[in-house]
Amino acid sequence: MNLARVSSNGQITVPVEIRRKLNIKEGDKIIFLENANGEIVLQNSSKIAIREAQIALKDITVSEDDILQDVMKLRYSKGEKT
Repeated sequence: MNLARVSSNGQITVPVEIRRKLNIKEGDKIIFLENANGEIVLQNSSKIAIREAQIALKDITVSEDDILQDVMKLRYSKGEKT
């Protein structure tokens, strides 16, 4: 069990063990979710965003080479007008 104290400003410090388990780094945003049992669950919001992106993009088939070519085009056409 890990405890966190709430400051007078409503701030909490997430215990180090929890930060490690959720891979929370300085500057990360965390989200509080309520599950079906009414329990509040703490999650690293970037992990949720990545998971949602993976679900949204699961049916798209693009090769790594195609992605690299698109990145290179964008990078080197930065100053050009289209």
